[in-house]
Amino acid sequence: MERHPTAFLKEEYQELVDKGFNWDLRILQGGSTPRCNVDGKNMIMLCSNNYLNLSNHPRIIGAARDILDTHGAGSGSVRAIAGNMDIHFEAERKLAEFKDREASLIYQTGFAVNAGLIPQLAPGREDIIISDALNHGSIIDGVRLSHAARGVFKHKDMGELEDVLKKADREGKRRILVISDGVFSMDGDIAPMDQICKLAMDYGAMTYVDDAHGEGVLGHHGKGIGHHFGVEDKVDVEMGTFSKAFGVVGGLVAGSQDLVNFAYNKSRTWLLSGSHPPQVAAAQLAAVEVLSEEPEHWERLWENTKYFKKELDSMGFDTGESETPITPIMCGESHKAKGLSRRCADMGVFALPIVFPMVARDKARIRTMMNAGLTKEDLDEALNAFETAGKELKII
Repeated sequence: MERHPTAFLKEEYQELVDKGFNWDLRILQGGSTPRCNVDGKNMIMLCSNNYLNLSNHPRIIGAARDILDTHGAGSGSVRAIAGNMDIHFEAERKLAEFKDREASLIYQTGFAVNAGLIPQLAPGREDIIISDALNHGSIIDGVRLSHAARGVFKHKDMGELEDVLKKADREGKRRILVISDGVFSMDGDIAPMDQICKLAMDYGAMTYVDDAHGEGVLGHHGKGIGHHFGVEDKVDVEMGTFSKAFGVVGGLVAGSQDLVNFAYNKSRTWLLSGSHPPQVAAAQLAAVEVLSEEPEHWERLWENTKYFKKELDSMGFDTGESETPITPIMCGESHKAKGLSRRCADMGVFALPIVFPMVARDKARIRTMMNAGLTKEDLDEALNAFETAGKELKII
């Protein structure tokens, strides 16, 4: 009997299940709120990227609702043709103002930014793209779409970055592009962007930071990693997303007007994808305004983060190298991480395991994400669940 050409689909999925590497999709019944309904059960949300709880802000919800009456439910086209609305420009103007940059451009998603812009900035074999070893998968895919040579430096190792830059300089590369995550999404540590910028300037390289988890989190009232290190005028490309701290959806780029002009003429992910419907653009604009005018959301996020980390550490959990609201609870083996997640879910805490291939095989963890909307009572209930489950599973 001939083997069916798609037999590998079931086989490879089953292999993931057997090793504990598969994703079990949960159903969120309602909004991404601090207290949410997951698969019919009331839970404390600890795995959403909605850091500032802005997806539930009445001003943002109202902005999305109100524009439907004047602009309709869809944009009608790609922005380069007939889908370019006034609300798109207004959101980009406000975003650039918030980030103290000359201009900004909003993409459909953060992944679309990396896949569409990276290969255009350094497209040829005479170019080189130099990347942190732990960069996000969307950066890796963006690099693969380029014909440029590739250089990789050990995670946050500035000595090795300089070695790669020196080699690229000796080889006379036409364009040198250095890319790093700002906040590394699995560990919550921060790239030394000030040192990266200095090295890049020394060797005539461009700098590109994926600040998806830094937007709304790092810097003065959430202006991002450039502000965090005081190098916002030295980062050539600040990439980010609206789908995390801003509470909406969409990718973003901020920098010079030259960068924006180049991007919207060269990035096929931007040029060939339908533009955001007006309600999304209105929500993006409102989210930037809220973050600019209501810093208390950012302040509460960091108060909750410091308290939660301190209590986990005091219990004996290993929280890795985290410096941000992303706080991993290291478990080691995949099945143990999944067991901790299941046991916490039994006690009303929604916190998912992160396993290979998203992290190394022996570095499985529960990745907790802090939220400004959580109360101290919520945090204490979650902490009690982790302590109970952690002891049962002999993690602490």
